[in-house]
Amino acid sequence: MLKKIFLPSDDSDLTSMALFVARLWFGLAMLFNHGFTKLANYSDLAPTFPDPLGLGHELTLSLVVFAEVLGALLLVVGLCTRLAAFVLVIDMFVAFLMVHKTELSGQNNGELAFLYLAGYVVLLIAGAGLFSLDTVVFAGTGRTNGWTAAKAVDKSAPDDTGKPTAN
Repeated sequence: MLKKIFLPSDDSDLTSMALFVARLWFGLAMLFNHGFTKLANYSDLAPTFPDPLGLGHELTLSLVVFAEVLGALLLVVGLCTRLAAFVLVIDMFVAFLMVHKTELSGQNNGELAFLYLAGYVVLLIAGAGLFSLDTVVFAGTGRTNGWTAAKAVDKSAPDDTGKPTAN
């Protein structure tokens, strides 16, 4: 079951490169622009942090920091990518819908949360791509080359010489 969720599909190298770039782009942007800032200013933010779900300001901030630091780090390295993307989808959905009230323009708009949400939904659906730790960990072949490990799962895929590995 875990392999089906976390093992990237047998995508082309260009698709995998695009997913790698998207993981780095959305993961590092979230981590450095939002996650680390909230973590560094945790004690200052906690008393007044928005609490749209009624969980309490500190617990809400803790969950957001968890998503925006740990989730973003997992995205960057491509480990448990769909789970990390799911956590970040929830984070951005709540931010866009409940904190920013779906406003895409004006003061306190949620345009950035909306754009992050779009990127995380794509990564949730597509997964990490072949250039990820998901491929190495969940392919189960023991190989360290992610592309080779993912290709090993599909016996009809061509090997390094371009010939199919099975009839």
